[in-house]
Amino acid sequence: MKQISKKHPLAIRWFHWINFPVLFTMIWSGMLIYWANDVYHVGFGDKTALKLFPDWFYAPKRLMDTPLEYHLDSRLSEGMAWHFLTMWFFFFNGLMYVLYTAISGEWRYLLPNRHSAKEAFQVVLHDLHIRKEPLPPRKFNGAQQIAYTSVVIMGIGSLLTGLSIYKPTQFAWLTTSLGGYETARFIHFWLTMGYLGFFLIHVTQVIKAGWNNFRAMVTGYEVIDVPASASTSKASPAEELRP
Repeated sequence: MKQISKKHPLAIRWFHWINFPVLFTMIWSGMLIYWANDVYHVGFGDKTALKLFPDWFYAPKRLMDTPLEYHLDSRLSEGMAWHFLTMWFFFFNGLMYVLYTAISGEWRYLLPNRHSAKEAFQVVLHDLHIRKEPLPPRKFNGAQQIAYTSVVIMGIGSLLTGLSIYKPTQFAWLTTSLGGYETARFIHFWLTMGYLGFFLIHVTQVIKAGWNNFRAMVTGYEVIDVPASASTSKASPAEELRP
């Protein structure tokens, strides 16, 4: 027997779906800023073993060796305009999310506890098909608790490092406390890479979890299987779906 169960409140869904395009625009515009001054590489000193974005990335060749000109390295002003606009949405949406979880008590589901690390390891084993037993039916498992809490911490880090490199004179104390302008920019860049990694893993997990999980984040409800003996005559037609 299938039953409709409430999972995500409206506020959580609202913050989630606002943050998706905002964070995407922040990453895209941030990369436009970085590509105007592509300085990071893997190597030692002046020796470069691997450049994060090689020359062919900016002008890939198509048939007949004709380069495609995207001008990614000359869109600094565009990137800054979008970045400084959407950072306010990113900040206020994140602030409201943290305040809501603190006031509503949702933090109890999201904050990691002493069992989260062990459970996260079991989640990894389950995803790799090494663990055969199903995971405990919980709103957020240990891996999700650690991931979602880490994203909030990363958001705070992005805000602080972003302010320090956006206004290094006005926020000189902050820039200095972060190790200087170059160090703050380095941290800010790799936090962006962290968002990209989180985004790829998150989308993969959503696809893997299936339509029911995605629908819960859209409508707030999920369809669960319950034993026939667990149902009661009090269940209304709106709360119960029969196959």
